[in-house]
Amino acid sequence: MFFDALDLDPGDDGLSADICIVGAGAAGITLGLQLIDSGYDVLLLEAGGRRDDAATQALYAGQVQDAARHPPLDRYRVRRYGGSTTLWGGRCVPFDPIDFEPRAHVPDSGWPIGFEDVAAYYPQANALCEAGRFAYSAAAAFASPGSPLIAGFRSRDFDTDALERFSRPTDFGARYAPRLQAARNVRVLLHANVTALEVGDSGTQVCSVQVRTLTGKHMRVRARCFVVATGGLEVARLLLASRDRHPAGIGNAHHVVGRYYMSHLAGTIGTLVVDGPVSAVSHGYRRDADGIYCRRRFALSAHSQRRLGTGNFIARLHHPRITDPAHRCGPLSLLYLARPFIPYEYAKRLHGDARVDARTWLAHLRNLAADLPGTAAFGWHLFTRRRLASRKFPSIIVHPKANRFSVDFHAEQLPNRESRVSLCGTRDALGMPQLLVDWRHAPGDVHTVRTALAVLARDLRESGVGRLDYDPATVEAEMLRYGAYGGHHIGTARMGTDPRRSVVDGDGRVHGMENLYVAGAAVFPTSSQANPTLTIVALALRLADHLQARLARPVVGVSAGHAREHA
Repeated sequence: MFFDALDLDPGDDGLSADICIVGAGAAGITLGLQLIDSGYDVLLLEAGGRRDDAATQALYAGQVQDAARHPPLDRYRVRRYGGSTTLWGGRCVPFDPIDFEPRAHVPDSGWPIGFEDVAAYYPQANALCEAGRFAYSAAAAFASPGSPLIAGFRSRDFDTDALERFSRPTDFGARYAPRLQAARNVRVLLHANVTALEVGDSGTQVCSVQVRTLTGKHMRVRARCFVVATGGLEVARLLLASRDRHPAGIGNAHHVVGRYYMSHLAGTIGTLVVDGPVSAVSHGYRRDADGIYCRRRFALSAHSQRRLGTGNFIARLHHPRITDPAHRCGPLSLLYLARPFIPYEYAKRLHGDARVDARTWLAHLRNLAADLPGTAAFGWHLFTRRRLASRKFPSIIVHPKANRFSVDFHAEQLPNRESRVSLCGTRDALGMPQLLVDWRHAPGDVHTVRTALAVLARDLRESGVGRLDYDPATVEAEMLRYGAYGGHHIGTARMGTDPRRSVVDGDGRVHGMENLYVAGAAVFPTSSQANPTLTIVALALRLADHLQARLARPVVGVSAGHAREHA
């Protein structure tokens, strides 16, 4: 059932549940779905409504230490029902087993759970993300492997059979609203901004949460267990701002909340020239038997990561940089000229901060004129396969006649205690302190990208299939061209066994708190090479099972009714 805080009486303190979930994005909605017919009363609190609202979105505003290194805080995340799944691109990739392991060359690495603990939930997560079967190699996904990424390419370090799969992309809010509406035991309260977690006299239990609306209403919600699933930035904000019993914030006795803030290191670099015909390259999308778009990439093996002392790394063949008209490609020039009509989150990656001038604009017009048939075909493809299709073509693919590409890379950012989010002196319209983000990279991050690119260039050359030309001195600048990558807000309430270096345990429970949990990428101790959504969903499924098992345990010496009220 859905209802709205704007319609409730001011000061209504009668709301209660067995499980209260704060945030209705990928993690929160997954928890709600998994708890349908569980026998427990579930209340899902969402700060936004069913549509975008400027005043609600403005509550995400904050400060950034270095604007060249991090986007504004109200970008790349959406404060509404469905959260950032209303915006995401749909890429689904699981973490690799090595990501969960302690690695001597990666400081503060190692999860308190293993790959197998998450792998058990990946198939169901794949289904919820509508990304087809859990099959992430060409050999597993297709009856015949198909054409190689680059014919003749050989490497002891890179696997080119690895796949990424794509969701529709699925808006969890729209897709799963009917199931939540029909659920007898799950309620979704919209426009319910949680501004504080209230801790009881023991200091070890959350007894209620404060809820406020932008129209001035306020209320409290009580529950047996609480889950904060508000995204990597807001999780830290809410924990730090809840200081009635814990002066430094909940879970922050050792000042770890908000630290180890990671994103991903992403960029495009160089010119990769493939020798031979266009048919030697197969870098586009292939659909599996279920119609799911899949794509090959270069994936640095676990053995090579250990040998080279790097983090995780993948790369794809990519089109030349759009802003430079020297590519003489009509479709790319069309994308350049269409910049005003492309959403910020995608225009930033496609165009960067390149300045528009008349000479460049005219050069792109000449490219269009020289390739009108190809440009028209590309435009029609975008309109029919992306704008109109229910399962959208995932990204821009061009097939350069000269077999000239750039390399698009996506790399793990290593944990760094000095990369952090904290509260600042300004407050939002609800009176909550805003965030200050100080995102930082470290020498190990540069080493990962620089080393992996050098190995890829060597393997291309030694295989005799082509060459990758780039200036190694520009690697750091290229990997920081877009700063902290997009909406990947990772590690701010990291999982671990030691409260001095982590915020939650292996089940997502906040250290020192009996009934408070965190869901989402905030709990990831390391970032992997993978986009986080699939693993967010898998961990939320795991947490739902844990909560059911935990609430099923009797409280010794306490009546059932009293336990329901006070547990």
